[in-house]
Amino acid sequence: MDYAPPKYIQVMSTIQQRIEAGEYRPGDMLPSESQLVRELGVGRTTVVRALQTLAMQGWITREHGRGSFVKGRPESPADRVRPGLAVAEQAETGDGMVRVERVAAPRHIARLLGVAERTPVVMRQRVARHGGRPSAVETLWFPLEVALATDLEKPDPLPRGVRHHLEAVKHVRFDHIRERLTARRPTDEEAGLLGTSDPVLGVLATVHDPAGSVLMVMSVALPGDLHELEDVYSVK
Repeated sequence: MDYAPPKYIQVMSTIQQRIEAGEYRPGDMLPSESQLVRELGVGRTTVVRALQTLAMQGWITREHGRGSFVKGRPESPADRVRPGLAVAEQAETGDGMVRVERVAAPRHIARLLGVAERTPVVMRQRVARHGGRPSAVETLWFPLEVALATDLEKPDPLPRGVRHHLEAVKHVRFDHIRERLTARRPTDEEAGLLGTSDPVLGVLATVHDPAGSVLMVMSVALPGDLHELEDVYSVK
């Protein structure tokens, strides 16, 4: 039997082809989720998953309350999933925010930030949802010098995401992200927010400026039964 890719992959391929053909140009707003549902004859969940994956791969950006916008074909020849970048760029929502506060940096976070253990840092924690179910717990830590004179310590959601806010307010530039993906058990806090203690895919990422300094650390817990990794690359 011929292999038929999942429907969300088919939706992704359609949008990617339109971007590469110039039908959707960089900066253009994509059709709404409802329009794509009607046009492509698939369910809203399928469209949402396709758009989320395209955002992770760097083809588009998604802005809460505004829609999805074309970035263009990613520079990397392999369309790799980039969860760290997606978390840094995604808009925050009021119902997704869990807490925003100064905390003492845990040992592993302090090491990644390059500060002493229990140094005060700013933490933003939020829960992403898919189909009404928690689909990720995202915890972001910032050195105080990065958070100074920004809205990072305010409980209000950042409508255009952390990256846009820091670049606009602090005039810093995200140069590269180093991330590690592991399969692990959720922490007690993550299990409470996800509503399950089943294994998760854990992403631990550091965001660096051009000088190599760490601007933020991200820890993301993705329920294993909701997320899978898929990559497409050429063999030379």
